Amino acid sequence: MILQIVAVTGGLGLVIAALGLALLWVLRGRSIGITLAVVAVVTVAATLAGVVAITIEMVIDGHPKDVVLTVVAIAGLVGLGVALVVARRLVAVSRGLVAAVEAVSPSRDFVPPPGRLPAELQTISEALDQAYRRLREGRERERALEGARRELVAWVSHDLRTPLAGMRAMVEALEDGVVRDPRTVSRYHEQIRLEVDRLSHMVDDLFELSRIHAGALRLAPRRVGLGDLVADVLAGVEALAGARKVRLAAEAGPALPIRADAEELGRALRNLVVNAIRHTPEDGTVVVRAVADDEVVRLSVADCCGGIPEADLPRVFDVAFRGETARSPGRDRGAGLGLAIARGIVEAHEGAIAVVNEGPGCRFEISLPLSGGPLAGPV
Repeated sequence: MILQIVAVTGGLGLVIAALGLALLWVLRGRSIGITLAVVAVVTVAATLAGVVAITIEMVIDGHPKDVVLTVVAIAGLVGLGVALVVARRLVAVSRGLVAAVEAVSPSRDFVPPPGRLPAELQTISEALDQAYRRLREGRERERALEGARRELVAWVSHDLRTPLAGMRAMVEALEDGVVRDPRTVSRYHEQIRLEVDRLSHMVDDLFELSRIHAGALRLAPRRVGLGDLVADVLAGVEALAGARKVRLAAEAGPALPIRADAEELGRALRNLVVNAIRHTPEDGTVVVRAVADDEVVRLSVADCCGGIPEADLPRVFDVAFRGETARSPGRDRGAGLGLAIARGIVEAHEGAIAVVNEGPGCRFEISLPLSGGPLAGPV
């Protein structure tokens, strides 16, 4: 008897389940409410079919049979009604979530639908909120970058036109024979060479900055001793410091180890030192220090520029920022790209760069993770 009941109930259940799965496949692109309704109908139908089959054929007869069938029918209707109510609520909150997504615009944030959402939909709502927040931050960064690009184009256009106009005038004077004095001709040639070198450096800076902004800066990190790095940088700018009568001083332990791209980090430090030399008056001093502090190496460049206005401090590392009102740069000023390049290189090393007013000038500071252990042998 038990085996017969199991066989009849199982067989009817399998048939109804197969029909239900086929119907769900046909309706797979429809509303979740319809899907839940089909699931509820299949469940109730399978239960009713088994009970009815057993009641009619084997177990109960007469008035008890009518009672059982009535109870089972009512239970099935109640289950179907509950399924429809749940499905309707899910459809409503799903449509509310869709409406909230459609209401998002560049000037409006994502606002989740009112009321308490089911756990899964609440997770989706939070994920959408985070995604739209990241998109908004990305748009803001893109707008800031676009503004920086426009400012850079304006600055570079000006810096290119001025030396090109001067070189054109000198070349025309030489070609037309207007200038014949050997000393003047030699001076023109020297000035043209200086302007060409300056333009070449500007193009190099533009190329480096474009690599940084495009995320194409590829580092080759290795163990580097900051003492050697500082010494190399100061040796490279010694001629510029001597021409401007600026003293250079270094305070760096020779065995402070970090893991970095020596060429790129050296370029960042050189940009800071050159910037300091250009804005330090004669007989002033530029001091480069490297100290270790709690697993962090702090590499600083202090000058005697007279300080930077507090309002300009947040913009010092922006592209093409020069701060003429604070620094009064001369003819040898750069294109305003050195500090922006330094920031990009430092951030590529997972470090940080900052500037503060200190003493007779300001202090630029690079913070980098300290590589554990002393350096073994040359770096």
